[in-house]
Amino acid sequence: MIDITLPDGSVKTFKENVTPMEVAKSISEGLARNVISASFNGSTVETATPLTTDGSLVLYTWRDDAGKTAFWHSSAHVLAQAIEELYTGVKLTIGPAIENGYYYDVDFGEHVVSEKDFKAIENKMLEIARGKHEFKMRSATKAEALELYKDNEFKTELIENLEDGTITFCDHSTFTDLCRGGHIPNTGIIKAVKVLSVAGAYWRGDENKPQLTRVYGISFTKQKELTEYLHLLEEAKKRDHRKLGKELEFFTFSQKVGQGLPLWLPKGTALRERLENFLKAAQKKAGYEMVVSPHIGQKELYVTSGHYAKYGEDSFQPIKTPKEDEEFLLKPMNCPHHCEIYNSFQWSYKDLPKRYAEFGTVYRYEQSGELHGLTRVRGFTQDDAHLFCTPDQLDQEFKNVIDLVLYVFGSLGFENFTAQVSVRDPENPDKYIGDVENWEKAEQAIINAASDKGLDFIIEEGEAAFYGPKLDFMVKDALGRKWQLGTIQVDYNLPERFDLTYKGSDNELHRPVMIHRAPFGSMERFVALLLEHTGGNFPLWLMPNQAIILSLSEKYEKYSEKVLNLLENDEIRALVDHRNETIGKKIREAEMQKYPYMIIIGEQEEKEGNITVRKHGGENLGMISIEAFSEIINKEIRKTLKAF
Repeated sequence: MIDITLPDGSVKTFKENVTPMEVAKSISEGLARNVISASFNGSTVETATPLTTDGSLVLYTWRDDAGKTAFWHSSAHVLAQAIEELYTGVKLTIGPAIENGYYYDVDFGEHVVSEKDFKAIENKMLEIARGKHEFKMRSATKAEALELYKDNEFKTELIENLEDGTITFCDHSTFTDLCRGGHIPNTGIIKAVKVLSVAGAYWRGDENKPQLTRVYGISFTKQKELTEYLHLLEEAKKRDHRKLGKELEFFTFSQKVGQGLPLWLPKGTALRERLENFLKAAQKKAGYEMVVSPHIGQKELYVTSGHYAKYGEDSFQPIKTPKEDEEFLLKPMNCPHHCEIYNSFQWSYKDLPKRYAEFGTVYRYEQSGELHGLTRVRGFTQDDAHLFCTPDQLDQEFKNVIDLVLYVFGSLGFENFTAQVSVRDPENPDKYIGDVENWEKAEQAIINAASDKGLDFIIEEGEAAFYGPKLDFMVKDALGRKWQLGTIQVDYNLPERFDLTYKGSDNELHRPVMIHRAPFGSMERFVALLLEHTGGNFPLWLMPNQAIILSLSEKYEKYSEKVLNLLENDEIRALVDHRNETIGKKIREAEMQKYPYMIIIGEQEEKEGNITVRKHGGENLGMISIEAFSEIINKEIRKTLKAF
């Protein structure tokens, strides 16, 4: 007999070799009908896996993230089978579940797959799914695996890196695939599928290796869920920051300038400046000092920090100077520069904490296939700050940074978020620098601060930076998508590497603790998310122009300019549309440009010294005084932009 511990802490006794599905049935038939995956003692298992020891069992349904992962991983197998049956001679490579759906990378050989083929693939997938084929795991020797894939150099490469005794396959229907496991009970649970797109992808992400075709798909347990998801996709297309950024004239790209290097247009630059000034004002109140560091640094700087060892080979290559053996790098991080700023003085414990902030532009090489609008670029500006404090100050300083991040989110309408404490991967200690004791102190400091601030957080192993653990904020946008925004990191290692010190009350030298933080993350990615979250309808305080004045004819231009001057005196951003166009056309175009308020000026308005106001979206506020309109604007801004 074995004891199985369930998530609620209850323990049930079963005969040895009981399966997770049998455990589910012992609880209720309803649960068993909905269970699609499981984990035992922290490892993913099949619902038909025999359990032979005491342990903790978690059962997953479609509502759980782990359940969706198993569902989409299984669907990737069905996609691969459909492709193999429809296109002779293809070579399958890998096909994981991703955040929304799955993909499979395929060498299609002479075949070319495009959108016109999607329906045939979907129909074949549904035909396979209706067969209710069970997913069955089996072990194989390395020799057997190599024989099976002797004509597939991609699978062979994977197998060559595996040890005998660790190789498993998954079979369903007439299809088999190299696989580690984690499947739903059978294909019949898959009720709705959609092939979303195809794209090029290099084998194992290496642009020096063969290019494959990546087929993206998604699947659901009900057709209704797919319909709802496709509706969200259409909404996402309308909100695509690349589309909105072009329409609103915020930014552009140029092949001559280079891929992944955005050019900010006047309206986008004004938006960035408002965001920067907003954060600078809050930082000033919180005791930060602004600094500026160069766009390049000597290679030795990044060797000292550890960035070169971790990222040097995959980043921009060193810049050589006429001087022999002198090399510089484009700045990949601001933190080494800030360490050297701190090091330019000898500090006392009475001087700490020191809080250095910079909107610093950094450069990181991304493969061309991974570049995406503003969300994945090669040059971007971080709202970076580094705090140097005593160990006794760490807890309060970290909590103060949490308060700043929450203020930023609240002022910009991001109310739906969770926090993630990212710690080391205990199985891969070589990924990190520094000693274990400092890591443990840093991780515990973050957990304690997040708990004390009442944050809803999870602990995620393996997501820490190489130099320290961090607190990441995961924001849900208006379409329910998750984005990582804002990060706070505790670092004992860079102070050690850069020999940072302060003189303590004992007159001895001590190491400060370093906090890295960036509430926006990067200005580029943040603006992209903000565009997609708001659809371009930013909070009023952030809008490039809060109102546009539309005159009915040239006769009212003088009064329009008077209204503009009065609004500007109240620090309201507005402009006048002087064009000789119909008022209907002016309103339509103002709606498209997402001006929050349209001010109509005609004979009656000029005569009474008032204005007629229309809100974006069509609501008519009627004729009101200029003073009343100014109060409407300022009241709305005060409501959103509360003092830090």
